[in-house]
Amino acid sequence: MEDFLKNEDGSNNILDNSFKSLNQIESNSVTNNVIDYKSEDFQFDRKYDAAYKPTKDEIDAFPDLQNGPSSLIQGASVNIQQVGIHNFRLPLKYRTRGGDDITLETRVTGAVSLAAHKKGINMSRIMRSFYEFKDDYVFNNLEKILLKYKDNLDSFDAKIGLNFSYPILKPSLRSNNEGYQYYKVTLEGNLKNDGKFKKYLHFDFVYSSACPCSYELAEYARKSRNKATVSHSQRSVARISIEFNDTVWIEDLQDLCVKALRTETQVVVKREDEMAFAELNGSYLKFVEDAARLLYKHLESDKRILDFRVICSHQESLHSHDAISVITAPSSSFSTDISHELWSSLIHIS
Repeated sequence: MEDFLKNEDGSNNILDNSFKSLNQIESNSVTNNVIDYKSEDFQFDRKYDAAYKPTKDEIDAFPDLQNGPSSLIQGASVNIQQVGIHNFRLPLKYRTRGGDDITLETRVTGAVSLAAHKKGINMSRIMRSFYEFKDDYVFNNLEKILLKYKDNLDSFDAKIGLNFSYPILKPSLRSNNEGYQYYKVTLEGNLKNDGKFKKYLHFDFVYSSACPCSYELAEYARKSRNKATVSHSQRSVARISIEFNDTVWIEDLQDLCVKALRTETQVVVKREDEMAFAELNGSYLKFVEDAARLLYKHLESDKRILDFRVICSHQESLHSHDAISVITAPSSSFSTDISHELWSSLIHIS
């Protein structure tokens, strides 16, 4: 192995040999702009100095390109609507409706606007803002966190998205069992330049949708031709997005969805529970249009909710495609233009 690493002159330093080759190039030529690299120019100290702690004056002298002059901007000198971090993870504390504390791994998206004359932002400031509030209830401090990193970064708009999986202990339908159902939740806060703060909650509810048409056709075949039949149903997802001011607990949204749709998927299931679930689906048949309107009815009647959007996806067992619907509150500010990527995100995988 050592023989393999040796250079032709017997030395063991491949870098030295490479620099010798570089030095053979004619240097300082105005016509061909060749620069003379000498091997001694590259003899760096490669031992990591664990004891080095820079002083404040040294840190102030460090290069900081992101806070450099506008002459460093590449491309057009225009405003950027959002620049920041995505999928930064840390454990954050939340309070449940029952008054208990729960700490959940949270995936954070934090962004601010950037003025046309600024090169960039120091993104670590967004992360450090969260760590200052890590022992507080995030749900109640969104505006403070936004103000903190908006001021730190001298921006005019600021946004937060907190994504987490929220557990709620749910009883089985008929057996004496219970299990944790996990809900995909995103808590979002927006702070505009005019000082207006808005907060949103996005909540995924997974349910079974039994097709009314399939049920009627199956019953017809059974009665008229004595045929054994199974009508089709499928796992379905409703993503509820709400704007609110007063507290709306995640458990409140879960209760609202159960009251509207009835057929939430189950955690711990024995035979008596499976029978109950079949009866439940038979009692509450629904098309994707029905699901959207049922949720609309319950959301509109909750006065704490200022605005809302419902998008439903019935991931069909009959078809090789999904059935979908979108509905919003009257005069809603939510978009009804749903991208392919957003629809695809409704497919829940364990």
